Amino acid sequence: MTLRQKKELAVRVIGLLEKQYPDAKCSLVYSQPHELLIATRLSAQCTDARVNIVTKELFARFHSVNEFADADISEIEDIIKPCGLYKTKAKSIKEMCIQLRDEYGGSLPDTLEKLTKLSGIGRKTANLIMGDIYGKPAVVTDTHCIRITGRLGLVKSKEPAKVEQELWKILPPDKSNDFCHRLVLFGREYCTARSPKCKDCPLAGECVSKAE
Repeated sequence: MTLRQKKELAVRVIGLLEKQYPDAKCSLVYSQPHELLIATRLSAQCTDARVNIVTKELFARFHSVNEFADADISEIEDIIKPCGLYKTKAKSIKEMCIQLRDEYGGSLPDTLEKLTKLSGIGRKTANLIMGDIYGKPAVVTDTHCIRITGRLGLVKSKEPAKVEQELWKILPPDKSNDFCHRLVLFGREYCTARSPKCKDCPLAGECVSKAE
């Protein structure tokens, strides 16, 4: 498939997903920008549903970047333990909030380069912040995005960084962030990792991998 064909396919897929899921938004619950950053860090190897349960208590206990920066790390660990990898995650949450407090006055930086210098933050999370907090073009290459764009034939790689690079070339910038949110919903409902519901899939007419 040529680059032009991939761009045309991407536009068609985006249109179908917009009809299927008109209200595209992140499934993580937050009320302040730093809360989305923390929730996304907690979501590594953990479901969004569980993260939302944990962050309800976490954000009720610590209300600001400064409070997280000053927190007793053992208290953070106790609250986030159900998310798994809690010691590593607690360490990076406290460290990133110290960085935000000391280097950015408590606000989130607005570039990928600066965001990825925060403790525990990779390009996936940084892109989510760029899209959802700052309203800029973003490509969030989570497991749903990688799996589905591969099945559709839009990308060849399964490595997050390479998938991101490939998608930047073919996605309309103003549609990219919402497209990634819709892929999450689509991946949960139809294009699951195992036993995808190909017969009922709204993208079946565009998919090169659909089961007969």
